[in-house]
Amino acid sequence: MADVQKYFVQFDEAIRFDPDAEKAILAEKRERILRRLSEGIKRQRVDGTRIPSYETPFNQGSYAMNLGVKPVDGDFDIDVGLRFDLSKDEYPDPVVVKSWVHKALDGHTKKVEVRRSCVTVYYQEGGEDAYHVDLAIYSSRKRNTDGKDYIAKGKPGQKAEERRWEPSDPQELQNVILSGRSGEDAQQFRRVVRVLKRWKELRLSPQHGRKAPKGIALTVAAHHDFEVSVKKDAFGKNTGYDDLGALICLVSRILNRFESSWSTEERRYVSCLRIRHPVSRDYDFCSNMTSTSMLGFKDGLGALLSALMRARETWDVHAACQALRQQLGDDFPLPENR
Repeated sequence: MADVQKYFVQFDEAIRFDPDAEKAILAEKRERILRRLSEGIKRQRVDGTRIPSYETPFNQGSYAMNLGVKPVDGDFDIDVGLRFDLSKDEYPDPVVVKSWVHKALDGHTKKVEVRRSCVTVYYQEGGEDAYHVDLAIYSSRKRNTDGKDYIAKGKPGQKAEERRWEPSDPQELQNVILSGRSGEDAQQFRRVVRVLKRWKELRLSPQHGRKAPKGIALTVAAHHDFEVSVKKDAFGKNTGYDDLGALICLVSRILNRFESSWSTEERRYVSCLRIRHPVSRDYDFCSNMTSTSMLGFKDGLGALLSALMRARETWDVHAACQALRQQLGDDFPLPENR
């Protein structure tokens, strides 16, 4: 088989967030927003609005776990958590809490929106979104009777039943995903997750009418099924990491988790994949995907696996990289054909 490991490393360098560029810019945007937030909350309190304090904001998601991928459309993002010192029972409508944050930040840029899972501040360049910061709002485990954090879901205009507090512990989730992984093993895990994220953006585009799984869903799927893969010589000695082997193993395991289940709504059997939250086991990261989107996800994974296997079966490095580029895009290196 062709040795394409160095090309996976080069691909990772091409698609991951640059700590000296993109991450630095996002960090600077974050600090500006948090200063504006603090000032805006203080003004509302002076005007008579009772707003509880909030803890020091924390990074979450791919930015915090160093799993970020440069978006194809150029819209970079960072996720920030805001945990307010309040219980969900005190404010049964979470949109009220989100409105404090929106009002504090409104006007900071031309575009600040309350979205279902967060308040988003957009930065534009040339009239196009270039960066955005998502602020997720939480009620504190210290105030909730069950000792859990809850994230505010909902936005203005939605029905009352669509506005709710959902159990969520992003920091514990990050700890679980990264625990037990260190050194080069952890770096291979990150490279593999970033490959899946870029593949998803290219091959499961909403433009095709399909709702793709979120990046965190792919990350959790990798957490469940990833296994370190290394190359060995004739004597069984490790000679380096094998990202292609790790991806083949991971994608195969995810595909094997698909089940056929009866849909009462569609009155037929449909393919179903459940990606369970490793902290809150009752939450499924694929619960909001339609059967059409789920089938598209499964078919997409099948096409990816086929490309990975073609790359594994050939001894021609050029041909192997060509097969990989068909699924992973032109950022995957293509050596000269010799």
